[in-house]
Amino acid sequence: MKFLFDVFPVILFFVAYKLQGIYAATVVAIAASALQVAWVRWRQGRIERMHLVTLALLLLFGGMTLALRDPTFVMWKPSIVNWLFALVFLGGHFIGDKPLVQRIMGHAVTAPTRVWRRLNLAWVAFFVVSGLANLYVVYVGSGFYAAKEALIAASGEPAVDLAACAELFTGGVLGLCERAHAAEAAWVDFKLFGMMGMTLVFVLAQAFYLARHIHPDADTRPTAVPAGADGAAPGMAPNTVPDVTPDGTPDVTPAEAESRSR
Repeated sequence: MKFLFDVFPVILFFVAYKLQGIYAATVVAIAASALQVAWVRWRQGRIERMHLVTLALLLLFGGMTLALRDPTFVMWKPSIVNWLFALVFLGGHFIGDKPLVQRIMGHAVTAPTRVWRRLNLAWVAFFVVSGLANLYVVYVGSGFYAAKEALIAASGEPAVDLAACAELFTGGVLGLCERAHAAEAAWVDFKLFGMMGMTLVFVLAQAFYLARHIHPDADTRPTAVPAGADGAAPGMAPNTVPDVTPDGTPDVTPAEAESRSR
Protein backbone atom coordinates (compact mmCIF):
# COMPACT_ATOMS: atom_id res chain seq x y z
CA MET A 1 0.00 0.00 0.00
CA LYS A 2 2.82 2.41 0.79
CA PHE A 3 4.35 1.74 -2.61
CA LEU A 4 1.03 2.56 -4.29
CA PHE A 5 0.79 5.72 -2.21
CA ASP A 6 4.27 6.76 -3.36
CA VAL A 7 3.49 6.24 -7.05
CA PHE A 8 0.05 7.84 -6.72
CA PRO A 9 1.09 11.07 -8.53
CA VAL A 10 2.76 9.06 -11.30
CA ILE A 11 -0.35 6.96 -11.92
CA LEU A 12 -2.59 10.03 -11.95
CA PHE A 13 -0.16 11.76 -14.34
CA PHE A 14 -0.40 8.78 -16.69
CA VAL A 15 -4.21 8.65 -16.58
CA ALA A 16 -4.58 12.42 -17.00
CA TYR A 17 -2.17 12.38 -19.95
CA LYS A 18 -4.17 9.72 -21.76
CA LEU A 19 -7.34 11.74 -21.22
CA GLN A 20 -6.24 15.37 -21.66
CA GLY A 21 -2.57 15.62 -22.64
CA ILE A 22 0.71 16.69 -21.06
CA TYR A 23 -0.35 20.05 -19.65
CA ALA A 24 -3.40 18.74 -17.82
CA ALA A 25 -1.32 15.78 -16.61
CA THR A 26 1.32 18.15 -15.23
CA VAL A 27 -1.30 20.09 -13.26
CA VAL A 28 -2.74 16.82 -11.93
CA ALA A 29 0.72 15.57 -10.89
CA ILE A 30 1.46 18.80 -9.01
CA ALA A 31 -1.92 18.69 -7.24
CA ALA A 32 -1.52 14.99 -6.37
CA SER A 33 1.97 15.57 -4.99
CA ALA A 34 0.73 18.50 -2.87
CA LEU A 35 -2.13 16.34 -1.60
CA GLN A 36 0.38 13.60 -0.78
CA VAL A 37 2.45 15.98 1.36
CA ALA A 38 -0.65 17.34 3.11
CA TRP A 39 -2.02 13.85 3.81
CA VAL A 40 1.20 12.65 5.44
CA ARG A 41 1.35 15.85 7.50
CA TRP A 42 -2.22 15.36 8.67
CA ARG A 43 -1.96 11.63 9.37
CA GLN A 44 1.55 11.46 10.83
CA GLY A 45 2.16 14.99 12.07
CA ARG A 46 5.27 15.39 9.95
CA ILE A 47 6.33 16.11 6.40
CA GLU A 48 8.40 13.54 4.53
CA ARG A 49 11.32 15.30 2.92
CA MET A 50 11.23 12.99 -0.09
CA HIS A 51 7.65 13.98 -0.85
CA LEU A 52 8.46 17.64 -0.25
CA VAL A 53 11.47 17.64 -2.57
CA THR A 54 9.45 15.83 -5.23
CA LEU A 55 6.74 18.49 -4.95
CA ALA A 56 9.35 21.27 -5.19
CA LEU A 57 10.84 19.77 -8.36
CA LEU A 58 7.38 19.28 -9.85
CA LEU A 59 6.55 22.90 -9.13
CA LEU A 60 9.82 24.01 -10.73
CA PHE A 61 9.92 21.84 -13.85
CA GLY A 62 6.17 21.41 -14.17
CA GLY A 63 5.70 25.15 -13.70
CA MET A 64 8.20 25.85 -16.49
CA THR A 65 6.39 23.39 -18.74
CA LEU A 66 3.06 25.12 -18.09
CA ALA A 67 4.44 28.66 -18.35
CA LEU A 68 6.46 28.09 -21.53
CA ARG A 69 4.16 25.40 -22.98
CA ASP A 70 7.14 23.10 -23.47
CA PRO A 71 6.89 19.46 -22.24
CA THR A 72 10.68 19.09 -22.26
CA PHE A 73 11.04 20.65 -18.81
CA VAL A 74 8.77 18.19 -16.99
CA MET A 75 10.48 15.36 -18.90
CA TRP A 76 13.75 16.29 -17.18
CA LYS A 77 12.29 15.92 -13.69
CA PRO A 78 12.75 12.09 -13.32
CA SER A 79 16.42 12.41 -14.31
CA ILE A 80 17.09 15.19 -11.80
CA VAL A 81 15.45 13.21 -8.99
CA ASN A 82 17.40 10.05 -9.85
CA TRP A 83 20.66 11.97 -9.87
CA LEU A 84 19.84 13.53 -6.50
CA PHE A 85 19.37 10.03 -5.12
CA ALA A 86 22.69 8.99 -6.65
CA LEU A 87 24.39 11.87 -4.80
CA VAL A 88 22.69 10.92 -1.53
CA PHE A 89 23.76 7.27 -1.78
CA LEU A 90 27.25 8.25 -2.89
CA GLY A 91 27.58 10.57 0.10
CA GLY A 92 26.26 7.81 2.36
CA HIS A 93 29.02 5.56 1.05
CA PHE A 94 31.72 7.76 2.58
CA ILE A 95 29.94 9.39 5.53
CA GLY A 96 29.46 7.28 8.64
CA ASP A 97 30.68 3.82 9.55
CA LYS A 98 28.17 2.04 7.28
CA PRO A 99 27.10 2.65 3.67
CA LEU A 100 23.61 4.08 3.32
CA VAL A 101 22.01 0.92 1.91
CA GLN A 102 23.23 -1.04 4.96
CA ARG A 103 21.70 1.53 7.30
CA ILE A 104 18.42 1.14 5.42
CA MET A 105 18.30 -2.65 5.09
CA GLY A 106 20.74 -3.91 7.72
CA HIS A 107 18.01 -4.34 10.34
CA ALA A 108 16.64 -7.29 8.35
CA VAL A 109 19.68 -8.72 6.55
CA THR A 110 23.15 -9.58 7.85
CA ALA A 111 25.91 -9.57 5.25
CA PRO A 112 29.63 -8.67 5.09
CA THR A 113 30.51 -4.98 4.95
CA ARG A 114 32.16 -5.39 1.53
CA VAL A 115 28.85 -6.70 0.16
CA TRP A 116 26.95 -3.69 1.48
CA ARG A 117 29.52 -1.35 -0.04
CA ARG A 118 29.24 -2.99 -3.44
CA LEU A 119 25.46 -2.88 -3.23
CA ASN A 120 25.48 0.79 -2.25
CA LEU A 121 27.66 1.66 -5.26
CA ALA A 122 25.36 -0.46 -7.43
CA TRP A 123 22.43 1.73 -6.36
CA VAL A 124 24.45 4.84 -7.16
CA ALA A 125 25.12 3.45 -10.64
CA PHE A 126 21.48 2.45 -11.05
CA PHE A 127 20.19 5.93 -10.22
CA VAL A 128 22.70 7.50 -12.62
CA VAL A 129 21.76 5.07 -15.42
CA SER A 130 18.03 5.59 -14.78
CA GLY A 131 18.44 9.33 -15.18
CA LEU A 132 20.41 8.87 -18.38
CA ALA A 133 17.90 6.34 -19.71
CA ASN A 134 15.10 8.84 -19.21
CA LEU A 135 16.93 11.49 -21.23
CA TYR A 136 17.81 8.93 -23.90
CA VAL A 137 14.12 8.22 -24.37
CA VAL A 138 13.32 11.95 -24.51
CA TYR A 139 15.99 12.91 -27.02
CA VAL A 140 16.71 9.71 -28.95
CA GLY A 141 14.62 6.65 -28.19
CA SER A 142 11.16 8.15 -28.63
CA GLY A 143 12.23 10.71 -31.20
CA PHE A 144 10.30 13.36 -29.29
CA TYR A 145 12.86 16.15 -29.39
CA ALA A 146 13.49 15.87 -33.15
CA ALA A 147 9.76 15.59 -33.85
CA LYS A 148 9.00 18.64 -31.71
CA GLU A 149 11.69 20.72 -33.43
CA ALA A 150 10.42 19.65 -36.86
CA LEU A 151 6.90 20.70 -35.90
CA ILE A 152 8.09 24.09 -34.63
CA ALA A 153 10.05 24.70 -37.84
CA ALA A 154 7.09 23.76 -40.05
CA SER A 155 4.34 25.52 -38.11
CA GLY A 156 6.21 28.52 -36.73
CA GLU A 157 4.49 27.83 -33.38
CA PRO A 158 6.95 27.36 -30.50
CA ALA A 159 4.21 26.29 -28.08
CA VAL A 160 1.76 23.62 -29.23
CA ASP A 161 -0.65 21.41 -27.31
CA LEU A 162 0.10 18.09 -28.98
CA ALA A 163 -3.17 16.64 -27.68
CA ALA A 164 -5.05 19.03 -29.99
CA CYS A 165 -3.23 18.38 -33.29
CA ALA A 166 -6.41 17.81 -35.31
CA GLU A 167 -7.86 21.11 -34.08
CA LEU A 168 -4.75 23.14 -34.87
CA PHE A 169 -3.26 21.83 -38.10
CA THR A 170 -4.00 20.21 -41.44
CA GLY A 171 -2.00 18.47 -44.14
CA GLY A 172 1.70 17.81 -43.64
CA VAL A 173 1.92 19.90 -40.47
CA LEU A 174 -0.82 17.76 -38.94
CA GLY A 175 1.28 14.69 -39.69
CA LEU A 176 4.28 16.25 -37.94
CA CYS A 177 2.14 17.14 -34.93
CA GLU A 178 0.75 13.61 -34.67
CA ARG A 179 4.28 12.22 -34.90
CA ALA A 180 5.42 14.48 -32.05
CA HIS A 181 2.37 13.48 -30.01
CA ALA A 182 3.10 9.77 -30.52
CA ALA A 183 6.70 10.33 -29.43
CA GLU A 184 5.52 12.23 -26.35
CA ALA A 185 3.16 9.35 -25.50
CA ALA A 186 6.07 6.91 -25.82
CA TRP A 187 7.95 8.86 -23.15
CA VAL A 188 4.92 8.88 -20.84
CA ASP A 189 4.63 5.08 -21.20
CA PHE A 190 8.33 4.71 -20.44
CA LYS A 191 8.02 6.99 -17.39
CA LEU A 192 5.56 4.60 -15.78
CA PHE A 193 6.19 1.15 -17.20
CA GLY A 194 9.81 1.36 -18.36
CA MET A 195 11.28 2.89 -15.23
CA MET A 196 9.17 0.67 -13.00
CA GLY A 197 10.36 -2.37 -14.94
CA MET A 198 13.99 -1.28 -14.59
CA THR A 199 13.50 -0.94 -10.84
CA LEU A 200 11.91 -4.36 -10.45
CA VAL A 201 14.70 -6.05 -12.42
CA PHE A 202 17.36 -4.32 -10.34
CA VAL A 203 15.63 -5.15 -7.05
CA LEU A 204 15.42 -8.82 -8.06
CA ALA A 205 19.11 -8.81 -8.98
CA GLN A 206 19.86 -7.24 -5.59
CA ALA A 207 17.89 -9.99 -3.83
CA PHE A 208 19.79 -12.75 -5.64
CA TYR A 209 23.11 -11.04 -4.89
CA LEU A 210 22.31 -10.67 -1.20
CA ALA A 211 21.09 -14.28 -1.00
CA ARG A 212 24.57 -15.46 -2.02
CA HIS A 213 26.24 -13.53 0.79
CA ILE A 214 23.82 -13.63 3.74
CA HIS A 215 25.42 -15.26 6.77
CA PRO A 216 23.68 -18.65 7.15
CA ASP A 217 23.74 -18.51 10.93
CA ALA A 218 22.47 -14.95 11.13
CA ASP A 219 19.13 -14.13 12.64
CA THR A 220 17.54 -12.18 9.83
CA ARG A 221 14.35 -11.32 11.65
CA PRO A 222 13.62 -7.57 11.74
CA THR A 223 14.86 -5.83 14.85
CA ALA A 224 12.60 -3.97 17.22
CA VAL A 225 11.15 -0.75 15.93
CA PRO A 226 13.05 2.28 17.25
CA ALA A 227 11.05 4.48 19.56
CA GLY A 228 9.11 7.08 17.64
CA ALA A 229 9.37 5.31 14.26
CA ASP A 230 5.60 5.40 13.76
CA GLY A 231 5.17 1.67 14.36
CA ALA A 232 7.21 0.51 11.37
CA ALA A 233 10.74 -0.76 11.01
CA PRO A 234 13.03 1.50 9.00
CA GLY A 235 12.54 0.86 5.30
CA MET A 236 11.38 2.57 2.16
CA ALA A 237 7.78 3.07 1.42
CA PRO A 238 7.30 5.85 -8.79
CA ASN A 239 9.42 11.03 -6.67
CA THR A 240 14.43 13.51 -2.36
CA VAL A 241 16.65 13.24 0.40
CA PRO A 242 15.69 10.26 2.56
CA ASP A 243 13.92 10.95 5.84
CA VAL A 244 15.45 9.50 8.96
CA THR A 245 14.09 7.90 12.08
CA PRO A 246 15.12 9.16 15.53
CA ASP A 247 18.18 6.85 15.49
CA GLY A 248 19.43 8.35 12.22
CA THR A 249 18.36 5.50 9.94
CA PRO A 250 16.66 6.49 6.65
CA ASP A 251 13.00 5.46 6.71
CA VAL A 252 12.85 4.57 3.01
CA THR A 253 14.39 1.78 0.93
CA PRO A 254 16.24 2.33 -2.35
CA ALA A 255 13.44 0.78 -4.39
CA GLU A 256 10.90 3.16 -2.88
CA ALA A 257 13.27 6.06 -3.53
CA GLU A 258 13.29 5.05 -7.19
CA SER A 259 9.49 4.83 -7.24
CA ARG A 260 9.29 8.41 -6.00
CA SER A 261 11.75 9.59 -8.64
CA ARG A 262 9.22 9.09 -11.35
